[in-house]
Amino acid sequence: MLHICQYRLTHKSLRVFAMLIITHISVNVSSALIQPAMATDIRFGGIVPGLGIIQKNMLSMRELKFTDMVPQHTDFSCGAAALATILNFAYKRDLTEEDVIEGLLKVSDPELVRQKGFSLLDIKNYTQSIGFRGRGYSVTPETLEKVTIPTIVLLNYKGYKHFVVLKKSTSERAYIADPALGNRIMKRSEFDANWNGIVFAVIGQDFDRESILLKPKEQLTARTLTDSFHPLTDAELFDFGFVRSDMLGL
Repeated sequence: MLHICQYRLTHKSLRVFAMLIITHISVNVSSALIQPAMATDIRFGGIVPGLGIIQKNMLSMRELKFTDMVPQHTDFSCGAAALATILNFAYKRDLTEEDVIEGLLKVSDPELVRQKGFSLLDIKNYTQSIGFRGRGYSVTPETLEKVTIPTIVLLNYKGYKHFVVLKKSTSERAYIADPALGNRIMKRSEFDANWNGIVFAVIGQDFDRESILLKPKEQLTARTLTDSFHPLTDAELFDFGFVRSDMLGL
């Protein structure tokens, strides 16, 4: 089974390969991701008498799709981007996709990476190397809504495996940060059909209980006008392996 984020090492040295990744020199790099449309400033004049020029910063459509997450910039780096998204927006770290790729390469088996790409075990080993704990949980579709922290999940897109961040789910929708496609909402039936039943949680100190990942945006309807968000309680965090010292920063 192919992995949508899989790549093959064609260089003799893994060190050289890592350097090529970090400098974005790769035969598998998507030019559309490397050179996204960027924001610009729009200037308006003469709209309101006496106010002169009004300047408004505008976001591109791509930037809007990838707000509050880390996009992938190579064909194989969905796992690295998904992990960077959780570390940055749930733990207030300041890591780039390249930082995480470099770290993953240090703790992974080059031969397995060459064959299959990065695995959840590689992600777990890396999270432990930087002071976190990585925990995988087997979850049934019926209990997925009880997962109240952002997690990394593996989806199967027509035979291609792809890591994304599951921010939250309801009986009807799954809210995900997809490193390749951006923030999006999937029907639960579609999500469940493509998900392998495992969620991977990153656990450690300084978890942001009001993380933006816990408050995904959705289409505005009368049903969604009421904000149901609430910061996670100690009990909810304890359910996923957090301990008191994580809350106290000890």
